[in-house]
Amino acid sequence: MTALTLTQSQQSVAHLSGTWRLEPSRAVTLRPREDGLLRVAHGCVWVTFDGPHAGPLNDQGDHVLGAGEQIRVPAGRRVVLEPRNGSAPAYFSWDFAPQVEPVRASRRAAVSQSWDDLQLAAALGLHAGGRLAAAVVSLAAGALLPRPQNNQCPAM
Repeated sequence: MTALTLTQSQQSVAHLSGTWRLEPSRAVTLRPREDGLLRVAHGCVWVTFDGPHAGPLNDQGDHVLGAGEQIRVPAGRRVVLEPRNGSAPAYFSWDFAPQVEPVRASRRAAVSQSWDDLQLAAALGLHAGGRLAAAVVSLAAGALLPRPQNNQCPAM
């Protein structure tokens, strides 16, 4: 948020942690670079979006949000916040909204991926089975070969 510049005294520390305090008769302008959610934690906030406005012809971009309500603010839209009650501060929070885009995979792609996974698993299983067989043969061959006695020294 480029236009959000609040001082430490404006941020609520003792009353509502994680929120910003908006004093009566004050306004703050937000212009986020990413989509976000504006949530009102306490009080009532008058929110004004800049145009153009979608919806009915009488929509001027004004919204009134009470405690517990939220509104999505798209990236690049300018929004002005003011406390609705002229004698009490309002508290709000701002959270960036994640950009989630659903990925649609075709049924053929899902079947193809499953087939590839099954082939890889079979190849790895055969490789592991071969290594196990070689280890068992090596173990059996070692058991059949005569062992030198502990008191015998190998010939040089």
